[in-house]
Amino acid sequence: MEKDFTNQEKPANSRRGFIKAAAVTAASFMIVPRHVLGGKGFLAPSDRLTIAAVGVGGKGRSDIDAFNKSGKANIAYLCDVDDRQAATSVTNFPKAKYYKDWREMFDKEAKKFDAVSVSTPDHTHAVVAMAAMQLGKHVYVQKPMAHDIYEARKLTEAAKRYKVVTQMGNQGASGDGVRQMHEWFNAGVIGDVDTVYLWTNRPIWPQGIPWPSTSTPVPKELNWDLWLGTAPYKEYVDKLVPKSWRGWWDYGTGALGDLGCHLMEAPFRILDLKYATDAQASVGSVFVDWGKRGIFPDSCPPASHATLTFPKTSKTKGPITMHWMDGGIKPDRPEELGPNELFGDGNSGILFVGSKGKMMASEYAANPRLLPLSRMQEVQVKQTYARVPGSADGHYAQWVEGAIAGYGKKEMSSPFEMAGPLTEAILMANLAIRGADMAKPRATGNGFDYPGSNLKMIWDNQNMKVTNFDDVNQFVKRTYRQGWSLGV
Repeated sequence: MEKDFTNQEKPANSRRGFIKAAAVTAASFMIVPRHVLGGKGFLAPSDRLTIAAVGVGGKGRSDIDAFNKSGKANIAYLCDVDDRQAATSVTNFPKAKYYKDWREMFDKEAKKFDAVSVSTPDHTHAVVAMAAMQLGKHVYVQKPMAHDIYEARKLTEAAKRYKVVTQMGNQGASGDGVRQMHEWFNAGVIGDVDTVYLWTNRPIWPQGIPWPSTSTPVPKELNWDLWLGTAPYKEYVDKLVPKSWRGWWDYGTGALGDLGCHLMEAPFRILDLKYATDAQASVGSVFVDWGKRGIFPDSCPPASHATLTFPKTSKTKGPITMHWMDGGIKPDRPEELGPNELFGDGNSGILFVGSKGKMMASEYAANPRLLPLSRMQEVQVKQTYARVPGSADGHYAQWVEGAIAGYGKKEMSSPFEMAGPLTEAILMANLAIRGADMAKPRATGNGFDYPGSNLKMIWDNQNMKVTNFDDVNQFVKRTYRQGWSLGV
């Protein structure tokens, strides 16, 4: 019987001991790091993030291209309901397996990918992201991260519960501009802030219009039922896909959903804002005949001005009033700005009003400026916030590297912890906009009233509802079409 040396000293001079020692020595020469075997620039599979992308045309295409440029992403699975939109990505990533239905892709391939990129219309962001997180996958979700306040709240909670690395696609959150403004504010350059203005020329798609009266044939490349997803069933109409869906409440979230996450992120970060306490709005109207205002409840209004109030934070001396303006409406030009000097970037902008001065930026919080512009030559503050490599473009690589490192290992610019409250604020402003545009027939039968246009809507954050205008609470949490669920 072979002697057991498990719990005693092994005889070093025995033949068996020699052979074993020699084998260990040989093995030590054979275990070589994978990057050495692969040559310069080689990344082991464990150093790459394998991504399944849902929505790979348009913005989805640029998203996965940006992940790929990080050099650490493996774009392994592509999914899109429209073969026309997916065509370029399918060509660019010939080794990636292509699906039409993300649910089938998740069922068949979940064990083979680490993370999911979601770049679909707003109304399907939440169901895809939630399903991915429940599988333990890291998620990158285009802005806004959800269509409804309820969805945003549940996604925020899920990211923490499932311990996955999350990022919303508002790239300016990784930009140098917001960090420069943060440093100015912390240094007291503009003093205490109580008011912020945000504006954009969006919408640049049709809004304030009736739903088309005639349907058109569904293109053979498009799975219309899957595109509708959670939304109520309607017959296909021309020009809705791939872009004009933004102006329809069933699918999009209007100008706020498109640009709000880019413009509102800077005040959220700098002033440490969380949840609004109230909102009010006024909207542009369209008259279809003399004295006859058009009523188009399916469509976002052509222009709006929404005002949100946020409670005092550790960064402010009192409440913050935030103004959102779209459809060409802008705040008054600051008196410190010269008559020929550009306000924002000409189309969009951010303006902080402080007790000692003002600061302004363009879309994505790019090109930050102190007002008057002469202060730019006078003020120098110490850099206290590390810059993200690549600035706004580095938003993608940051998430890839964070997901590879694992939950809690690397700082993200727009994790759901931050993106959730930001998205809720945007959707809260939309509640006020929808309320202001809501027509109620007069008891006399002669015309309509718009009671929501004259209200400040009070928000019960814990219970997620407006307490003084119940009509808008139906939009806090949509009723999904049969067969669809958020899974919580």
